Amino acid sequence: MIHVLTELFAQTRRSVTHLEMRDTYGMSRGFRAWRDGAPLEEIAEFDFWRPWNQMVRGHVERGVEFRRARVFSEPASDFIRYEHLVTPFTNLTAGEHVRWLPRPQARDIAVPGCDFWQFDDGLVCWVFQSGDGDPAGYETSDDPAETELCSTAFQAVWKRATDHAEFRLA
Repeated sequence: MIHVLTELFAQTRRSVTHLEMRDTYGMSRGFRAWRDGAPLEEIAEFDFWRPWNQMVRGHVERGVEFRRARVFSEPASDFIRYEHLVTPFTNLTAGEHVRWLPRPQARDIAVPGCDFWQFDDGLVCWVFQSGDGDPAGYETSDDPAETELCSTAFQAVWKRATDHAEFRLA
């Protein structure tokens, strides 16, 4: 997946948005280490974070804005708790802006059926996961109805969501 995103990020001129709506994303190495008691600072230094942070940081430095919104269930899953704790060490240090929205507050927002990345409010990269949250493929689309749905959904979630710096999990 990251190689596809690498190409799409390189073509982006202004903005990348990412809407996450799952409560788990599988058993990543970082999540397993956190569950086993590893310090967040150690997890943030894992090899898989370094390329991501460098890539995003490079695009942010050339003027591309990265915004990530996470819609989640309450009470939060262990994975969401992990994501919330590791976000300052991973996403924020790379230059992403991250906001959080509890699912009950998103109940009247029309959102697509799966996560997505969107580039310059146009091209969409749909991200599919298995029921257990493992990667299950992706598909890109520039269909105007799909790009409008994603733009509208992301903006509505972003407007209601709380910035990571101000958000506290219950």
